[in-house]
Amino acid sequence: MAIEVVSASMMTSDLTAHIARCVGGDRWVVSWLPGRTLSGQQAVTAMTIASTVADQGPSDAEWALLDGLALELGLTAREAVGMVAIENHDLRRPGPRPRSLE
Repeated sequence: MAIEVVSASMMTSDLTAHIARCVGGDRWVVSWLPGRTLSGQQAVTAMTIASTVADQGPSDAEWALLDGLALELGLTAREAVGMVAIENHDLRRPGPRPRSLE
């Protein structure tokens, strides 16, 4: 599993479409945690969680790892896994263009 810092302002993973973007200083937003601002270390943790559960349900050993990681974000492992699945937006692609009312 590789989490790549694409630039000083973005983290991606080859295993998930989720991303983390720097919004200034050491403040980051992560695609599966809308409305939250994280530290750089927390963003790495969030990306690790998303990468771990990207292709299949976690194994027993991975649940133990996820419990510790999710705790760093103030979540349980089950909450984190559920949010990764629900907030599955590919933010690397531009969204649809607004439609004109004309």
